[in-house]
Amino acid sequence: MGILGKIFTWWDGATIGTSLFSAMNGEHVGTDAQGNKYYRSNKAKTVEGYGKRWVIYAGANDASNVPAEWHGWLHHSYDEVPESHLAPPRIWEADYTPNATGTVKAYRPQGALERGGHRAPATGDYEAWSPEA
Repeated sequence: MGILGKIFTWWDGATIGTSLFSAMNGEHVGTDAQGNKYYRSNKAKTVEGYGKRWVIYAGANDASNVPAEWHGWLHHSYDEVPESHLAPPRIWEADYTPNATGTVKAYRPQGALERGGHRAPATGDYEAWSPEA
């Protein structure tokens, strides 16, 4: 997309303004497995006593792209970056995948329009409501 894409689009990564703000006012604290970069403010804290924290996505700006451990850090559930206190991954744990709703990879149940729109007929336990009854 190039430089024009960075100037005029906000939905796919950081704009030039966000990148400049992050460089001048933020401290890069970590990067997750998807390539999202996490920052915290190097300025004064807010009224609640927290410093600002934000993420620059490595693709589409979708909050479901943030893994749970970084979500907790962004929302001040803990102060340390997730890598410093995560348990080692278990062999049975699956890798994190973002929400696929609205994408080609979304789940399409039987009867969905995207799968032809044909579904099994209703069973005999359903009776349609009629206003005369």
